[in-house]
Amino acid sequence: MIDQITVFLENSEGRLAALCRTLAWANINMRSLVIADTTDYGVVRIICDDPQRALDVLTAADYRAISTKVAAIGVPNEPGGLARLLAKLDELDQNIEYGYCFSLSGDMACDVLKISGAEEASAAAKAIEDAGFKLLKQEDIA
Repeated sequence: MIDQITVFLENSEGRLAALCRTLAWANINMRSLVIADTTDYGVVRIICDDPQRALDVLTAADYRAISTKVAAIGVPNEPGGLARLLAKLDELDQNIEYGYCFSLSGDMACDVLKISGAEEASAAAKAIEDAGFKLLKQEDIA
């Protein structure tokens, strides 16, 4: 499991740029940034090289930010890589709250999944490794 920073951001001009500048000024490198939005606000999910520092910096700058444990799974960066992982989780009757992917290298992608419940996530983690996928740590992607 890795730490993901989630920021609740007002959906207005310049807010995302300001958020990114805040992290840049603190010399925090983002590996992934995903945005889900509504008309009033956005939910920004960030994977970065120093999540605790990012959380501290954002909180000090008056952003509404939290840290969430998510599963980061290394899968082959090829057609069907994610499909095989999700098929395994489906076999285990695991509920995925949300997910997103990004490339780590030419041959490996990182699939980030929020699996419902801590107990379910632990069971899923073992099954994921038993199925031949690599559960990544923060330092694997930082």
